Amino acid sequence: MTRPPLLDPATCAGPLQPRYALLINPFYPKDPNASFGKHMLTPTLALTSFAATTPEDWDVRYWDENLLDGRPPFRPMPELVGITVHLTFARRAFELAHWYRSRGSKVILGGLHVLSCPEECAPHADALAVGDGVQLWPRILADVESRRLQSKYVATYENNYREDPAPRRSILPRQSFLTTTSLIATRGCHNRCGFCYLATDDLRMPYRMRDPSQIAAEFEADDQPYGVFIDNNLGSNREYLSRLCHALRPLNKIWSAAVSIDVTDDPGLIRTMALAGCTGVFVGFESLTDENLADARKKTPKTADYARRVRMLHENGIQLNGSFVLGFDHDTKDVFVRTAEWIEENRLECSTFHILTPYPATPLFKQMEGAGRLLHRDWALYDTAHAVFRPKRMSPEELEQGYAWIYERLFSHASIWRRRPEDWRAATPYLAMSYLYKRSNRFWHLLIKHDLVHSVWRPLVELTRLRHLRFRKGLADPEAQSTLPGNVMPAGV
Repeated sequence: MTRPPLLDPATCAGPLQPRYALLINPFYPKDPNASFGKHMLTPTLALTSFAATTPEDWDVRYWDENLLDGRPPFRPMPELVGITVHLTFARRAFELAHWYRSRGSKVILGGLHVLSCPEECAPHADALAVGDGVQLWPRILADVESRRLQSKYVATYENNYREDPAPRRSILPRQSFLTTTSLIATRGCHNRCGFCYLATDDLRMPYRMRDPSQIAAEFEADDQPYGVFIDNNLGSNREYLSRLCHALRPLNKIWSAAVSIDVTDDPGLIRTMALAGCTGVFVGFESLTDENLADARKKTPKTADYARRVRMLHENGIQLNGSFVLGFDHDTKDVFVRTAEWIEENRLECSTFHILTPYPATPLFKQMEGAGRLLHRDWALYDTAHAVFRPKRMSPEELEQGYAWIYERLFSHASIWRRRPEDWRAATPYLAMSYLYKRSNRFWHLLIKHDLVHSVWRPLVELTRLRHLRFRKGLADPEAQSTLPGNVMPAGV
């Protein structure tokens, strides 16, 4: 889980096959502090969305190096290779691009790192796709066929989002993921936090929404009991989220999504989400210090009110994966203990931690660069698990040690037990899921290596769905609410 498959320079490639496109998600090292399982929950939606716009006379194949099936295919050689590039695995993406280009394939690079650092990416590609790849991919294929490939293609995100086709999930290896139903209903976010990639220079992503009926039809067609919304913030427009929930409720499926904690401004909406099948939310709390949130320009309720809002979600059977950023300027060395204690006190079922990381071309990067606080530009270490800047109130080493400590604390037997649901009927399923997800990295490696992720997790997910249907029935009946047990799906998964 830490080294990519070998690209042997002596390997002879097969013949070049016209109208064959290979889409690659490059390998990236997995943080040993966190769960390996989170990387195998859903496939990347970007590549399957591009595949949906591919003409019928082209063959298209999906390859994710993180599924541990070895290096991408090369017999026959694809005429065109599309590679998504994130800064943490840019080096691997460039290695793949060189390998295929040296054997005759045309290589297209796209993704956030191409948007933020196009000059760095350009020498490694025949063409760059900057912006919305769904709009660009058909143009690129047409230009490849006519031998008029340009060096750069640019598209905005201001198109009618309702016209985007549903992802082409038929190209996915279904056994390799917990669910292939990764969904996106909205694009953008009402926040523009200084550390977030959405604040990248030249990225203009106005808030866009697809018709709720489109999303419900897509969810139903994939024949999976569980879906994951990968929207930046599904709750940015509460009226839309309410309409989406009403469209999802008849499906009798379960789902999770990322929302900001201010979604709890409307208690009725939380109940509507639960009745529509929401079992977990990923919430970017970021910090328990108001000054940090103000500096980051995050629009959020006061941190003193977080606990009440967490209880509201729990009371509706919705579990939480709380996301916290460590290393803000107001963080002192006690931030790790304070955060861990708050998480345990409020019984957050799962937590995700990130060292504050200044992504290139974001306001935070410019601020750190201007103050001379950046330690280096080794993008492979800009993975939110390493300190790449000088914190104000601790050393980089202390920040990294605290990051490792808090994961160890929250994944410990004692912490898992402290955060068990108050309702004893939900405790056993919670403990089972917690241990499978948080303390089974060796087990996850075997599941991933042998394509068993889906077959092992499917029965557990189906059990969760059936329990949730019973929970929803009681939630819809006010007289029965006092006897409701909790759910079991890990929050935000």
